[in-house]
Amino acid sequence: MSPFHAKAVIILSDEGADDPDSRSIKTALALTRHPQRDGGDLHIVGQIHRSDNLEVAKIAGGTETNWILASEKVGQITAQTSRQPGLSAVYQDLLDFAGVEIYFTTQPSLVGQTFYDAQLSFPASAPIGILRGDAVLLNPDGAERIAEGDQIIVIAEDDSTIAVGAKAVPDAKATAKGKRTVNKPAKTLILGSNQSLPHILHELDDYAGKGSTVTVVSEFKVGDLGRYRNLVVTASKGSSTARAAIEALKPASFDHVIVASYRDNLGVQEADTKTLVTLLHLRDMMSRDDVRINVVSEMLDERNRKLAEVCQIDDFIVSDQLVSLMMTQVSENPEISAVFAELFASEGSEIYLRPAEWYVALGREVDFATVIAGARGRKEAAFGYMVAAEDGLPAQVVLNPTKADVRVFADHDRVIVLAEE
Repeated sequence: MSPFHAKAVIILSDEGADDPDSRSIKTALALTRHPQRDGGDLHIVGQIHRSDNLEVAKIAGGTETNWILASEKVGQITAQTSRQPGLSAVYQDLLDFAGVEIYFTTQPSLVGQTFYDAQLSFPASAPIGILRGDAVLLNPDGAERIAEGDQIIVIAEDDSTIAVGAKAVPDAKATAKGKRTVNKPAKTLILGSNQSLPHILHELDDYAGKGSTVTVVSEFKVGDLGRYRNLVVTASKGSSTARAAIEALKPASFDHVIVASYRDNLGVQEADTKTLVTLLHLRDMMSRDDVRINVVSEMLDERNRKLAEVCQIDDFIVSDQLVSLMMTQVSENPEISAVFAELFASEGSEIYLRPAEWYVALGREVDFATVIAGARGRKEAAFGYMVAAEDGLPAQVVLNPTKADVRVFADHDRVIVLAEE
C-alpha cells in the first residue's frame, strides 16, 4: 500500500472486534505519526462508535483526520425524521451519488451580490449557504453579500451543471405568508435501543415543546438516560416484538413512534428481523383500527429495508448505509464535513418539509423561483418539494428543480427548506 500518496484513506470500523474504536484510533495514529512518511498532508476519514472515544481519536488523527461519530449521526437523523415524514428520502438523495449532491463553487460575478440574488442566479443549482474561510453559513440572511474568496454551497446534479445565468424573476403576487410554527408538547414512543438512543433524546429535547414525553421500551437494559430540559423520559424493560406488549402501549396515542435497531446486542439479520416483526404488528394494528401512526424505523441491511416496505411505514433509515455514504462524501471533499456538522445538528438551520401553502398560492401555476421568494420571506432557503402521496402512488421528493420548473401545488404538498427554529 501507499497511504501517504493516496487521495484519501478511509478507516472502516472492525465490527467483529471487542473494541473497534481502539483499532481505528491506533490505525490513525500509525498513519499520522509514521516515522518514514513522505508526501503531503494525509486526508483520512474514520468511523467512531462511542462518543467518549471521540476526543482521543481527534488527538490521534490531528487535523489530517475527519471522524464520523456514527451513533451521533444516526441519532440526529432518526430524531429529525421522526418529526417529518419523508425526510429520510431527502437525506438519502443528498448523500448518495445517484441524484443531486452538495458542491462548492466560486463565482466572481456574484461578488457584492446578496445571497438572495445568488439563489435566483443559478438556473439549475440551489444555493443553500456560504463557505467563508473555515466558517459554514447555512441559510444566511438574504441580504448577506457574497465576499471575495467566498465559496457558495449549492445543491446540483453535477459540478458541470453549476453556472450563473440570467436572474430569475419571481411572481410576487403568487407568494404567501404562512404561520410560524409553535413547539407543542409531543408524545414519542421508542421501541428498541442502541448507542444512538442518547443522541436521539438529546436531539428531540432541542426540538420538543415543554412538557413533551418519551417512552422507551427495550428488551435490553438501557441504563441512565439523563435529564432533559423539555422531555420527561421513562424507560422500561419489555418486549418490543410481542403483539400484546405493543398493544398495551397504545401506539396510536403517540405523536411519533421510533423503532430502533438492537444493533449493539444482536447480529445484523437478527436485529433486522426483530425490527421487521415490530413493524408488521404496527401495520396490522393500523389497518385493523383504520388509524395512521407516524413511524420511523432503523434497518441495518438494505435488502431487509426493501422487504420491510410492505409494512407501508413512513420512513426507513438504513443506518450503516447512511454512515458509509457520509464517509464517502467526506473522502471526496473534506470541506463537506463541516456542512454535515451544521446540517445534522439541532442548532442553526436544518432541513424541514413544510406545507406548500406557507410559501405560494395553491391551485395556480408557479415556478420554483417564486417558491424561493416565498421561502426567503420567511428567512428560509427552499431547494425542493415533495408531492403528496395519492391514489396509491408514493410521495415524490424532487430536489433542486430548475428555477423555471412550473407546477400547481395542492393540499398536503410540501416545500423542502433550510430553516432555523
